Parts: sequence; structure tokens; C-alpha cells
Amino acid sequence: MDQRIINLYDEFTHGALSRRALLDRLAQLGGGAAAAGTLLAVLQNDYARAAIVDENDPRLTTETVGYDVSGTRVSGYLARLKGGGKRPAVLVIHENRGLNPHIKDVARRMAVEGFLAFAVDALSEGGGTPADEDKAREMIGALDRAATVTRIAAAVPFLAGHAESNGNVGAVGFCWGGAMTNRVAAAGTGLAAAVPYYGSTLAAEDVPKVGCALLLQYAGQDERINAGIPAYEAALKQHGKSYEVYVYEGAQHAFNNDTNAARYNKAAAELAWGRTIAFLKKQLGA
Repeated sequence: MDQRIINLYDEFTHGALSRRALLDRLAQLGGGAAAAGTLLAVLQNDYARAAIVDENDPRLTTETVGYDVSGTRVSGYLARLKGGGKRPAVLVIHENRGLNPHIKDVARRMAVEGFLAFAVDALSEGGGTPADEDKAREMIGALDRAATVTRIAAAVPFLAGHAESNGNVGAVGFCWGGAMTNRVAAAGTGLAAAVPYYGSTLAAEDVPKVGCALLLQYAGQDERINAGIPAYEAALKQHGKSYEVYVYEGAQHAFNNDTNAARYNKAAAELAWGRTIAFLKKQLGA
């Protein structure tokens, strides 16, 4: 697909374009309103493709659980292998579409790997993630960032104290959730490992607060996010932080999202996922 079209959709998903403006621009590039509608259908997520691990997988126990932060109930989706026992925990932080079927599937994938996986819903305060993606993006954009980081970060001690946790907690996040993962890593929660996928970087003054090992995953075609990599890496080096960084050449922003045919990159996603699982098992204990 034309990179200009991918870039337009990226602007839309991050709030720089309205849906009407997106359709107008797609019509210009595609040759008319009908073409714009066809392109938009390809660009949007198709959650029928979400279940790499079925929601009724007999190996797993899944449930909605939550915790309280300053009077706000924060809920999420908890998945783990049946049978009890202690295991490392992983906090999964969603994109700017909220806790949708794809992110729940990511949590189940983590659970199958042996982790106690919790996919938080950052929109809990507003009643939870709506089915309408545009509404979810609007709600994400209206969140107070500092308060949101505090609420998400509170999942770390919640998971550390869970009856089936070994006390070691990591985090993985995608896009908006990748940015949140960077911020939770600097929130002083005792997080042991963090894997931000194509998330905006920390400000230099916040890098000294990072208290865990980082695995930073980026898409080669993601100019907007990648512009921050050199300064972030320099600050991490300056302050002696433990980190690894990978850039997947030819991959688009959101390359891990297999429900998005236009941006999913199977080779990059599988390589990044393998590195993610190995890193978390090393840092948290298998």
C-alpha cells in the first residue's frame, strides 16, 4: 500500500485528522469516494482475526479483575494457565483504542507462555472501553496523562501481590501503550522489565528514574516515533540503564497488530514477539 496512505491513517489514529478529513484525503489519493471507503476498510482493524489463542482455550483461566486507585476502580482482563502455582506477571498496555479483542488475545498469548497476564483498561474511569473505536480514541485523548500513568502503574504492586504471582512483574505495551510502558518503567513501582513497542520516548529528565531493564522495539517506517530514538538511547547510555533496541526495517507502526492487514508485518511481529518472550523470561524468571 502507498506509504502516503499509511501515514494518513497514522495521523488519523493519533488525532491529527478527523474521520471526514481522512476520507477526503483518501478520496484524493485513491480516485474518489468509493475508493476512499475501500481503503478505510482495509486500514481499520478486523477483530474477527484477533484470536491467535481462542478466548475459550481450555488451557486457560480468564476473568475480569480490578484494583482501586484513589477512589477509582481500574479493571482489566486477567489470563493464566490453569493449575495454580506461582509464575511471573506481565502487565499488557493497550493501544489508543482501549482494551479490545486484539489486546485480550495478546494477554492470552502471554498466558500460554506461562505468565500471569493482565491487560489493563485505561478507560475504566469512563465506564470502560466502548465498542466504537473512534469514541475510544477520543476518550484516550481526553485522559489526564499523569493520573493515567499513576493508575496503570498501580497494576504492578497489584500483580506482584497476586496469589499466583512470584512477585516479579514486567510490562509490554503497544503504540500509546508503548509510551505508557516507558512511563511506568520510570514510575518507581518495582517493575522488573519493560517492553515498549513503537511508543514515544521518555523526556531526558525522566530517564534517571527508569528502574528496570528495557527492550525497545521500533518499526523502520515509523518516522514520527523513531525521531526520538537517538536522544532516548543517548540518555539511557549516559545514566547506565540496561536496555536493548531493535528497529525492524520495512515494518510499519503497529506492525504487531495482526488484526490490521495494512500494517501487520508477520516476520517482524514474530521476531519481536520471540525476543519479547525470551527477554521477559530472563528478567522475570520462567
